[in-house]
Amino acid sequence: MDILVLGGTVFLGRAIVEAALGRGHAVTTFNRGRTGTDVPGGTAVRGDRENGADLDRLASHGPWDAVVDVCGFTPRVVGDAVRALDGRADAYAFISSVSAYEDWPRARIDETSPRFACSPGADESAGDYGTLKAGCERAVERGFGGRTLVVQPGLILGPHENVGRLPWWLRRVAAGGPVLAPGDPERSMQVIDVRDVAVFVLDRVEAHAEGRYIASGSPANTTMGRMLADCVEATGSGAELVWVDDDFLLAADVGPWTELPMWTPPTEELAGVWLPDPAKAEADGLACRPVRETVFDTWAWLPAAGLPEKLPSYSGHAGTQGIEPGKEQRILAAWAAR
Repeated sequence: MDILVLGGTVFLGRAIVEAALGRGHAVTTFNRGRTGTDVPGGTAVRGDRENGADLDRLASHGPWDAVVDVCGFTPRVVGDAVRALDGRADAYAFISSVSAYEDWPRARIDETSPRFACSPGADESAGDYGTLKAGCERAVERGFGGRTLVVQPGLILGPHENVGRLPWWLRRVAAGGPVLAPGDPERSMQVIDVRDVAVFVLDRVEAHAEGRYIASGSPANTTMGRMLADCVEATGSGAELVWVDDDFLLAADVGPWTELPMWTPPTEELAGVWLPDPAKAEADGLACRPVRETVFDTWAWLPAAGLPEKLPSYSGHAGTQGIEPGKEQRILAAWAAR
């Protein structure tokens, strides 16, 4: 197939390009060339998706069998790309998020759950990340004349992660010593490897699939305890995990999800964070590797990549990851003295 990827140099976009080239597809990428490096073997077209002339120039490189859009955050901007590429491709696959659903992370969701009400022509002032993603989905579903596919991942981890959740834990554990481990080590999680999302997206594109899929990983495929133990083993640091309970951390004003990445205390607001239902995707072929493999492969990538301590990230969408070292030490001391 001839596939156009909007983005394609970091994390999920990069994984999709690598997998597509590995299957023998011809891949064109469209990006500004600022965030990451191009995957060898593809055709790179430089441009800004917010520039109409750049979109028109991109469209002249077609046609394609499918567009895969991994970097759409604002409905109006996504709609511009949809209009420019309508008629230049048979299908448009948009990578969204479970955040597009009103009830997430408070409750269990599936593809029939209500999405946020957001216009397909909205700009960035219309709401937060999840609200805007719902509008982006509508911009694709209502604006593209061919087949449309929307894939809604949950929490994605793996090599080339540019949010910094698992990389932060790996680096902190690699530093050794007592490590503040949050909450209940037996709390179930539901994560997915970036390469497994890429495979599922390509499988669905090749199958000419349409509709929406939640791609959130196998339910309860790890726990915080197992994941952090995998980090200790992968790094070989011998770090000591000191488990501090949820109420103590909340009283110490530790921010869930970001300050201790992926920590989700059992509050009403987070009751469904690890409960998206991937049954539809699994029935159509979604397969997830063990989380332990994801942890080890991410650690193998981090030193090999020669990356700076602070990874480039989508912090505007995901938040800055990691607790300040002094605060961690103060909490550990208070916990020991309680």
